[in-house]
Amino acid sequence: MKAAVLPALDTPLETQELEIAAPGPGEVRVKVVASGVCHSDLSIQNGTIPQPTPIVLGHEGAGIVEEVGEGVTKVQPGDHVVLSFVPACGECYMCRHGQPYVCEQANATAGGGLLDGTTRLSRDGSPVFQMAALGTFGPYAIVPEISMVKIDDDVPLEVAALIGCGVLTGVGAALNTADVQEGDSVVVIGCGGVGLNVIQGAKIAGASRIIAVDRFDSKLEMAKDFGATDTINAGETDAVMAVMGLTEGRGADVAFEVIGLGPTIEQAINATRKGGEVVLVGVPRMDVMVNLPAAFTWLYLAKTIKGCWYGSSNVYEDVPKLLDLWKKGELKLEELISKEITVEDINEAFADMQAGTVARSVIQHSH
Repeated sequence: MKAAVLPALDTPLETQELEIAAPGPGEVRVKVVASGVCHSDLSIQNGTIPQPTPIVLGHEGAGIVEEVGEGVTKVQPGDHVVLSFVPACGECYMCRHGQPYVCEQANATAGGGLLDGTTRLSRDGSPVFQMAALGTFGPYAIVPEISMVKIDDDVPLEVAALIGCGVLTGVGAALNTADVQEGDSVVVIGCGGVGLNVIQGAKIAGASRIIAVDRFDSKLEMAKDFGATDTINAGETDAVMAVMGLTEGRGADVAFEVIGLGPTIEQAINATRKGGEVVLVGVPRMDVMVNLPAAFTWLYLAKTIKGCWYGSSNVYEDVPKLLDLWKKGELKLEELISKEITVEDINEAFADMQAGTVARSVIQHSH
């Protein structure tokens, strides 16, 4: 099969011919129909998220089950599935304590392989790794059974693909991680694909004022379409002061940081009211530090700061819930798709993402 491979750190992706092995025990061969291009893919290319190379990127996808390995019981050939970049075993300590988004099985995938640490992809006899035990930038993938959720056949797979990362992460940040109350004021710093979904989630949760902050006017215009009531161009004005001006000088009830930079994390904290909540959604580089006074950030001002991984989601419950919201017209999914591309267009899609001109580019795999 031909897949988009990152051959080395800080290099363009290459379309390469790869060999793919059969699924092992507990594994499934999936025909990947569609894959979103997410900022986390870019974060592996630039080293923000350390992964071995060569590696097939892509972790936001949907497809059709083709073959199942020994012991697989959750799905069967012909099933339509949303792929999950965090395996959820349902049995480990974290899963049993209501936190499947930090399932202990996911630790095994940090090295670029499947749950046994090896990969099913190779080129000329040498292993090729796969992002998040998926690798959706190829038309086929061998993935763990616990990394997918069966969905109804009538859901378009290019729409379903987006749920696998950006929608679950963003909407989940607002509905699961944060405690957004009816009538709250919310600020979202960073309005890329995930940020737009935080905005959608805040709207669904009942926030009355949703303030979008970004440096790109193109992203701020998209933010309005997804529910933002106010926009702030952080390149033109002091974002914290602007938020204060929109919230009677108090600051927002809940702030979401969806970039992963030290200065914007501090902005989010400073833009939150006393007793408010800050949710960190963006993926920072390993060397990003936050240096704020403990007394007047946490103690005296009683602010809560939460990390948000994968929208604090239980994929088996939240994927059906989000699809139900979409079917009711309360969640925008098709509108997130700015471009439909082929795998050969992947480097252009990365450039579009960095330029802030797209919500999501979606790869349509030909078979």
